[in-house]
Amino acid sequence: MPASAPSHPANSAGEEALDESVLPFRGLVRYERQLPIRQISYYLSGGLLEAEHYTELFYTLRSASETDIIYLHLNSPGGDFDTGLQIINNMLASSARVVTVLEARAYSMAAFIFLAGEERVVHDNCQLMFHIYSGSFAGKGNEQQAQVAALSAWFEKVMARLCSPFLSPAEIQKILKGSDIWMDSDEIRRRLHKQGKQPKAVPRPGRKRADEDAI
Repeated sequence: MPASAPSHPANSAGEEALDESVLPFRGLVRYERQLPIRQISYYLSGGLLEAEHYTELFYTLRSASETDIIYLHLNSPGGDFDTGLQIINNMLASSARVVTVLEARAYSMAAFIFLAGEERVVHDNCQLMFHIYSGSFAGKGNEQQAQVAALSAWFEKVMARLCSPFLSPAEIQKILKGSDIWMDSDEIRRRLHKQGKQPKAVPRPGRKRADEDAI
């Protein structure tokens, strides 16, 4: 009588080795890297002075990492244009997230600094004001005329780069012709919202949220 084949044939040596090398799946493994997060605040209160007074701010902006958050709290009537421009250039070159906080007023150059923030926070009862530059010139008549022409063309470019689209082209032209443009917190928020840059709300102490009222 012929022998029947076994119902469970033995695995070959190669199959046994393969089975032993396959480990059961035990789930994903988490790999995490923790980086320090610094929050740094500067208060630009009062007039903007000569640039030599702001070297620490310049260095902080330039040396900050992408995980840092730098807050610039503004309450200033403006001041030295060159200083403000150097602050703005360092803000734009910084790897940090730079947040400008309007806490009272920001006029003239301080208004430009506010608009240069990557994120903008607007408190209630604040103001922005934009106007044309002021200055004095020296030298012969033709030299003064050349200075005025060069400065006017340069300032127009600066305004277009820093203030558009927050200010319309028509508003920028009005400013270049000598008009002042004022706006309060409500108008500032409306314009930022129109740009798609919703200003961060400042909560009031003790105020309930809408979802809390519904509970």
